[in-house]
Amino acid sequence: MSTESKEQLTPLQAQRSADRYAIFLRSKRQIVLTGSETEEEARAAEKEPIKIPGLPTFMSFHEQRTHMKQKLAAGFRLMALYRYDEGVAGHMTFRDPEYPDLFWVNPLAQYFGHIKASDLVLVDHQGKIVRGNTTVNKAAFMIHGAIHGARSDVICAVHTHSIYGRTFSTFGRELLPISQDACAFYGHHGVYPDFGGVVYTPEEGANLVKALGPTNKALILQNHGLLTTGKTVDEAVWWFLAMERCCESQILAESAHPNGYKDLKLIDDEVARGVYANTGDHQAGYMQFQPLFQMITKLQPDCLE
Repeated sequence: MSTESKEQLTPLQAQRSADRYAIFLRSKRQIVLTGSETEEEARAAEKEPIKIPGLPTFMSFHEQRTHMKQKLAAGFRLMALYRYDEGVAGHMTFRDPEYPDLFWVNPLAQYFGHIKASDLVLVDHQGKIVRGNTTVNKAAFMIHGAIHGARSDVICAVHTHSIYGRTFSTFGRELLPISQDACAFYGHHGVYPDFGGVVYTPEEGANLVKALGPTNKALILQNHGLLTTGKTVDEAVWWFLAMERCCESQILAESAHPNGYKDLKLIDDEVARGVYANTGDHQAGYMQFQPLFQMITKLQPDCLE
């Protein structure tokens, strides 16, 4: 326990002040809800502490690892629920908190909608299995191994063959700032323009890393699909879900105009950057995922096993 400092076990160190995203101050107004509380209960309610949502901290690597595995399993269930799975294609990984040179990934050919936390496989950057007894998608290792190896800030990476993501990828261009939601990716995603087939070689993985760049959180793989990353599992999964919906939104918007994207009204650059500052950072991505996690674990609690 002595080596497991709070700094090591906290996924994100810098958290935004709560006043940027929530109302959390108690009103001075004193009332009694007639029929449901007494005067004494009303005064007690006025003194009850406000619960301010924030990022979790952990007392041990085991606790953090369990938490992250459960979040990833829940992410797979959401991908299945929204039909973002496609046969054996698609994979999500996260870097182990105790051994950052190893990462957890889904087994090959297991339906996303059946994946549990205990099903995940631990692999090294040489493509060898450290924990688990099932095979792993080779393309998953080539893509995610390259990203985790090159970007120490990436804790989790997500890639599936979702329908709107792979359709939008045929445009070979970035998302436009046509909505508040799209601004969450403004200036922080790229395009990989060279589809070289199924990613089975280290060279192709290195090319993807180069296209992702040193700071982008997402990548549109031309003729292939979407890839998102994050400093938490929550964030990376949310960015994928959000980016898929942004692709759908832009496809619909372009199809409704005679001149396609040329007719769309874009959000001003300065405004788009301001919106990104509030909706596109790491903590925003983490927070956005929480309602979905609550929903899927209530519907399918076995994913936590």
